Amino acid sequence: MTLTLDKARQILDTALKGARERGMKPVTIAVLDAAGSLKALAREDETSPMRPDIAHGKAYGAIAMGLGSRAIFNRAQEQPYFVQAMNSLAGGRLVPVPGGVLIRDNGTIIGAVGITGDSSDNDEACAAAAIEAAGFTPDAG
Repeated sequence: MTLTLDKARQILDTALKGARERGMKPVTIAVLDAAGSLKALAREDETSPMRPDIAHGKAYGAIAMGLGSRAIFNRAQEQPYFVQAMNSLAGGRLVPVPGGVLIRDNGTIIGAVGITGDSSDNDEACAAAAIEAAGFTPDAG
């Protein structure tokens, strides 16, 4: 299965609603397909200008490495030179902190969600809940 625009928008809308219900700070959400291409993006009012790049980087890193960004974060602590090298190969587009969650359908990676704006743990939880609500399996790493 591929990640359709309708499903990407559903995930995006659910994540925005979830962020408000959780009382999170304003967030930016990026939804990417399995090729790392942007399917949907929303930037709430009062977020800083770099937030779209950060949200994209969290999701892109997950897709590029096939790992939720929490796993990349842990690996960065254990093997900083490896993650630094991967980021260099990716043109600096990886953001190795929690908040980038893979979207799996029957085990297959079909995309990723990156959220930024609140704590990394809250960003990750919000992404995972939105993915699950859309009928997919979240993989935060």
